[in-house]
Amino acid sequence: MTRPHILTGIDLPLEPSCGSTIWASDVYQRLSPNFRTTFLALPGSGTWKHHFEQTVTLAAVKAPYGPQFDTYAAELTGEVQEILRTHRPDVIHAQHLGFGLSLAFTRAAGSTPMVSIAHGTDVIAAAHSEQARTVLAEIVTASTTVAVPNAAMAHQVDVLTGCRFGDRLAVIPWGIPLPAAPTARPTSGRRLRLLHAGRLDPNKSTITAIEALRLTRHDHHLTVIGSGSELPALTARVGELGLTGRVQFIPFLPREDLWARFADFDALVFTTAQLEAFGLVAVEAQAHGLPVVFGDLPGLRDTLGSGALPYTPGDPHALAAVVDQIADAPHTRRALCAAAAANALRHDIATTAKQLDALTTTVMGDAHA
Repeated sequence: MTRPHILTGIDLPLEPSCGSTIWASDVYQRLSPNFRTTFLALPGSGTWKHHFEQTVTLAAVKAPYGPQFDTYAAELTGEVQEILRTHRPDVIHAQHLGFGLSLAFTRAAGSTPMVSIAHGTDVIAAAHSEQARTVLAEIVTASTTVAVPNAAMAHQVDVLTGCRFGDRLAVIPWGIPLPAAPTARPTSGRRLRLLHAGRLDPNKSTITAIEALRLTRHDHHLTVIGSGSELPALTARVGELGLTGRVQFIPFLPREDLWARFADFDALVFTTAQLEAFGLVAVEAQAHGLPVVFGDLPGLRDTLGSGALPYTPGDPHALAAVVDQIADAPHTRRALCAAAAANALRHDIATTAKQLDALTTTVMGDAHA
């Protein structure tokens, strides 16, 4: 029997530098027994060993929100129309509720049913930009159903669209590929080896972790692994605070290399300041036995469970207090490590794929009923 065909994609380079593309690669690998997938993306290095069966490189030059976005979306729509004629998918998965490619899918879909999938950055943008909010509303309006990773994001999408589409919102919790066993080796000393990993942009608020380090009672060490626009400002702030010997910057690492580094640390600091879709790297760290200190955002407390400790987002004093709390209680630290690993077992990517499979099958069935 021919497997139904999903057309999806993200107008980002085909690289593992974004949680969205990593998540998509994981999910569609596990959907492949029941579906075949064509993934659309911008040009990448060509070296990433992703799990998409087929990829198509987009030609349109990306433009962010602003005066050029409409032209970009129109060019993408023309590309997508031709791709739809060539590939004739059974269903579209529109990743992000505000990206240009999702808008192009919306305008080109015709009678092809569409599942849109919220990722977080799209919802944050819509909360702050009228243009982004208009795009999100158009995509949600055209979607057969909208998959969201948690109830907090479902509420945000509902509010942003005037509470008109609540019956279309389906919560499908995200997950990760689980390791065979935790790898972290917690120490008992009071000087913690802290890790911050992820994209260095304003919403990830890495600056909170750096400024907290200046406020702790103990001389903890922070390693920041990642790349992004905030790196120059972060480096400068480390110098201003006299923390050069206590903060190390390492460029973005592929996921397998990052996982291998988890054993070198005592805790992950997860400093996102606003809405978070899932907290991919935080759950990955937990799966390897690292406790997490996180900004207490809607949805994260449930996602991270008892293997994590919250602090007030954006408040370096609050973060410093929680870090010192862990440092002063080695027994608590070990208990947190065990709880973190146990919590991560709730977030198996296979479960995410199974639920997305069921949702997609229902949408296709309804379209042909």
